[in-house]
Amino acid sequence: MEIHPISPRSLWRSQWINRKLTYTLIKREIESKYKGSALGVFWSVLHPIVLLAAYTFVFSVIFKAKWNTGSESKVEFALVLFAGLLTYNFFADCLGRASTLIISNSNYVKKVVFPLEILPVVVLGSSFFQFLVGASVWILAYVLFIGVPPATLPLLFFLFIPLVFLIFGLMFLLSALGVYLRDTTQFVSIWLSFLMFLSPIFYPLSVVPDGYKAMIMLNPMTFMIEAVRDLAYWGRLPNGFSMIAFLAVSISILWLGYMVFQRTRKGFSDVL
Repeated sequence: MEIHPISPRSLWRSQWINRKLTYTLIKREIESKYKGSALGVFWSVLHPIVLLAAYTFVFSVIFKAKWNTGSESKVEFALVLFAGLLTYNFFADCLGRASTLIISNSNYVKKVVFPLEILPVVVLGSSFFQFLVGASVWILAYVLFIGVPPATLPLLFFLFIPLVFLIFGLMFLLSALGVYLRDTTQFVSIWLSFLMFLSPIFYPLSVVPDGYKAMIMLNPMTFMIEAVRDLAYWGRLPNGFSMIAFLAVSISILWLGYMVFQRTRKGFSDVL
């Protein structure tokens, strides 16, 4: 009987051993998305720009929304909104595909030697590529319209470490659950739509009424979106205690998700 270890060491060991296979699958995932397309990877640039333009027009022109800076600049509104939208879209794209991850790769389940635990990394890597393209557009727009980005911008690399842990853990959990409960896909879709409006993407956290602020703060993306804006736009460091708490929660969810995935994977082939 095949044994699937649940220790964190086994997870990192598997990822390291299979790193070349993971890279190959990520590359194939990105290439297949634009295969046969006339514009190719340019769609990765065009899509966030169109969304940004639409959201900026609706919220800053029609609803007259603005950040609490006293500025009427549409450029500032667009860049601050875009920073939050990019972060949330990275999170949502990964989790939106998690529940069907094993089902859509059922051919790998039948292969005893295939490391299923690398599949979440493949999706995460593909989604992170889309994020990097959007982030490059954001930085270019910042340089063109505002100037040199703040010195805190490179710290985003460290900020994304706990977010990646959180996504990784949730993907393990949802991909395992999606095999046994097919309604998971619909639930996740509704949950992500609801979570988007509970995240301070289109509004500053300061405008949320006190009675609802605690609910917004329970959303894990609230801290991330606020911290990304602090580092990338405002040039401020995020709260240290919140950062440590977010990292601790992310690591816990990663281990829990991996444990559930490993404990349930022996039944994948029977269900599929």
